[in-house]
Amino acid sequence: MPWFLWLLAAAALGAAEFFTLTLVFGLLAGAALVAAVVAGVGIGLLGQLLALGAAAAAGLVLVRPVALRHMQQQPLIRDGSDGLIGKRAEVMQEVTATRGLIKLSGEEWSARAFDESHVIPVGALVDVMEIEGATAIVYPRELLP
Repeated sequence: MPWFLWLLAAAALGAAEFFTLTLVFGLLAGAALVAAVVAGVGIGLLGQLLALGAAAAAGLVLVRPVALRHMQQQPLIRDGSDGLIGKRAEVMQEVTATRGLIKLSGEEWSARAFDESHVIPVGALVDVMEIEGATAIVYPRELLP
């Protein structure tokens, strides 16, 4: 089979991948490119089909599971108020279960204690556990007296 027919098959499979996003057609398009190279070198149809089969099998068995695993992972970068979770802050006004003020990333934020029984004094360092609207829910970094 001429090499340019393998290139046409690869283009068609690539277009199918574009519309389905399953990774299957894309890997098969790569296998068709391998078969095109084999055909371009001058190896016969049986060699081309063996190269196509080996490349397709390797892609589907080795590459696809890894790619799917990476696609399912949550992004590591958090932005907006989610990016503040886990940050350290300093208490500017005493923090209780209902009110308080902290300095977080250079800004003043209203705050509440994560544990409703805690009263966190001015100057204490806290960790931001979550953000609810414009209020940071905080927990002291050190044991309270």
